Amino acid sequence: MSTDLSPEKARRLEQENIRLRRAVEELSILNEIATAISSSLSIDQIIELIVNKCVKHLKVEQAAVMLLEQQQDQMFKTMVRRTDRSGSNILPFRLDAELTGWMLKHERPLLINDFQQDERFSRLVGDDFPIHSLMSVPLLAKQKMIGIITVFNKKSDEGFTVDEQRLLTIIATQSAQVIENARLLVEEQALTIMREEMRMANEIQLNLLPKKAPQPPGYDIAGITIPAKEVGGDYYDFIDIDENRLAICVADITGKGLPAAMLMSNVQATIRSQSLLLPAPNTCMLNANSLMFRSTGTGKFVTMFYGILDTETHRLAYCNAGHDAPMLVDKDQNLSQLDVGGVVLGFVPHYNYKEAAVDLPAGSRLLLYSDGITEALNGDAEEFGDAALQKLLLEHRSLSSQELLEKIVAAVKVHAGATPQSDDMTIVVITRE
Repeated sequence: MSTDLSPEKARRLEQENIRLRRAVEELSILNEIATAISSSLSIDQIIELIVNKCVKHLKVEQAAVMLLEQQQDQMFKTMVRRTDRSGSNILPFRLDAELTGWMLKHERPLLINDFQQDERFSRLVGDDFPIHSLMSVPLLAKQKMIGIITVFNKKSDEGFTVDEQRLLTIIATQSAQVIENARLLVEEQALTIMREEMRMANEIQLNLLPKKAPQPPGYDIAGITIPAKEVGGDYYDFIDIDENRLAICVADITGKGLPAAMLMSNVQATIRSQSLLLPAPNTCMLNANSLMFRSTGTGKFVTMFYGILDTETHRLAYCNAGHDAPMLVDKDQNLSQLDVGGVVLGFVPHYNYKEAAVDLPAGSRLLLYSDGITEALNGDAEEFGDAALQKLLLEHRSLSSQELLEKIVAAVKVHAGATPQSDDMTIVVITRE
């Protein structure tokens, strides 16, 4: 019996062998990429693996993976491999803007075997355009485009086939999720580091604030700062100038978070040094303003109330540099506000601040605060307001300074309800017994 195959059967058998070899090759490629999912490879290492496989199995001169970046100033990060190089390199390589734009717009595979014959891109052809054939497919993770895989210049003259485009699409499908997982891991690690840095910054900032309020004879003093974020820009301080004089400071630095906290530490150092050298409030503010103007950037300024309390004469000399005016109420329920001073610190290079003085008779109480208290919003975008704060100050005369402070904080939280705190909150209460 003859075992010769007919030409038709031989052709079909050869086609089946080709199909099986292609399937084995595809499975091998996908298995290597899948291995990267459970490995500790970095994004660059994963991309290197992908471009190496593309160059080897698609038999091209060059392959590239371009990832869409989160930063606005850098759209792509690209890994390129050429067959005339021994390794892979991160290069500032970019696919032509028109080709990239087409991929971003259409988000589907692009196959070009002859640029001169392709009406969409034939105008790109020239002496400085070294690409004669190209396949490009989108990297899609959860239906979102995160990048592009492109292979350039098929080594053979036959051009890219539909089967090769299908293989590149399969590689892209598998690779996209691997890359996205690796990128999410990098972001998670960066977030963990940032949280630890913020925790440390919070610890440092807490150490800069008073551990406890001083209690001169005949006075009851309390203070608190509640940052809107882990760290904030509000600041209060008590500085012993001498046996009978106590400097009191409340400030609000523009912004929130770490930048404001860093400026706050600079402000504290400035005020502490100036307080001991130049105790007059207006002179202290004049010099602090000049220093801050030179050392802070444009748009950065500080509102500040700075006063010196003489605990023997019970007189408070003060200067208000654009801060919310403290409220002073005497034993007869007369309320006044301490607003003499001048502009915010760091806004202009030179400013002659004014100074005023008030008496703190027995039974009087002084409330210092930042605008995070009065401007706290509720769900209807209504502020807590000055009137509500004045009402609390007048109605709760029998409370200690600490109890009044806690009453105010509680009232602000009730007002805000579920609305997140949007600004740092600071309160200092000084009661003359």
